Amino acid sequence: MEGFEELLNKDGVSLDAIYYCPHHPDFGPPCSCRKPDVGMHREAAAELGLRLADSYFVGDKVTDVLPAKAKEVASTIGHWRTRIHPVERAKAAHASNSWRWRRLSTFPRPTIAMVNGYCFGGAFTPVCACDFAIAAEDALFGLSEINWGILPGGIVSWNVADVMSYRDAIYYAVTGDIFDGKRAEEIRFINYAVPKEKLREETIKLARKLMEKNPVAVRFTKEAIRAARHMSLEQATDYLRAKSDALKAADKEGGRDEGMKQFLDDKSFRPGFEPYKRQAG
Repeated sequence: MEGFEELLNKDGVSLDAIYYCPHHPDFGPPCSCRKPDVGMHREAAAELGLRLADSYFVGDKVTDVLPAKAKEVASTIGHWRTRIHPVERAKAAHASNSWRWRRLSTFPRPTIAMVNGYCFGGAFTPVCACDFAIAAEDALFGLSEINWGILPGGIVSWNVADVMSYRDAIYYAVTGDIFDGKRAEEIRFINYAVPKEKLREETIKLARKLMEKNPVAVRFTKEAIRAARHMSLEQATDYLRAKSDALKAADKEGGRDEGMKQFLDDKSFRPGFEPYKRQAG
């Protein structure tokens, strides 16, 4: 929503509040948030001091203003999407992809997606953007766009084609079938699934394990894996050689030399079983 607010602010328009329904339409508990009910509208009216009878509902289509018709509130149907200039629309798409994908996928520190509850549609992008993903066993995943008569938009189709196998990506995108955390682990969409009550504990455990490693080596390694998987053998050979040299220059704690010393000279380090002992501070 940050990108959308920025576009509005450029034209001198500000938003007092943003409301959304936290309940899943198919699996969540019954609620009064969704159309044609007016639960969120009543909440906004109470918090912002509005009178619904004097308010207008604006939407893309008739179904968007059903709450207004049901409650005899003044209503209008707008098509703001068709009035947005193509350049502004491109800027909004760029802003959306920036925080959902680029900021996470290029973040210098390791990122972990901790998935609980529902992960549908556009939520696949930040999960794919993270370096690691852990989910509750009963978490539910789904590419529900097909049920709306649309395809997984934004860059979701690209994300799932990149992370999932071709067969799994096609199957779940075209059928819209839901899968749980255990199945997400089986098809390697996530690293592993754990009981919900242990989700936070296991996520922190992984984070602490990563903290034991040389942070510069972790950054360069994850960047190398992300980049090299889309390269030819020849491209990857040159890139990884250069990346290795860059790592050695960037690592101020001299991890490679220290590791070799502890392994060859001190005989105190077993690289197959543990990280080298880093100096405190």
